[in-house]
Amino acid sequence: MTETVDVLIIAPDVPAYSHPGDAGADLVSAEALRLEPGQRALVGTGVRIALPDGYAAFVVPRSGLAAKHGITIVNAPGTVDAGYRGEIKVALLNTDRENAFDIAPGDRIAQLIVMPVTRAAFVPVDELPDSVRGAGGFGSTGYQKDGATA
Repeated sequence: MTETVDVLIIAPDVPAYSHPGDAGADLVSAEALRLEPGQRALVGTGVRIALPDGYAAFVVPRSGLAAKHGITIVNAPGTVDAGYRGEIKVALLNTDRENAFDIAPGDRIAQLIVMPVTRAAFVPVDELPDSVRGAGGFGSTGYQKDGATA
């Protein structure tokens, strides 16, 4: 099922989907900068949006930048709430230990995913119901196919 939602936008470069079926629309840099090894920077996109109530946008890394250059997003995913009207900026981080990375205006630096979100009603209780997983977290299922944690 493909659903669309109108998102009002002010942007010099409107986010665009590269391929049919893509979940994320590319966000581009509105500025030039160099990220030295280990450096992070808040990078402007020039994009401002008005999401309808019941929706949020999530700013996520581009897999090619991460795999080829070690460029990721510090707070991934970055959340854009429906009521936010400021510029979407991306907190980029260069994880490469040796090479700087240059960004030019118009370079694709992140993806924007628009999704419906459910507003939770938090109900205080004294005890939670049981589940199969229980309180197991962080590595409790192992990392190998057979569940080994060696």
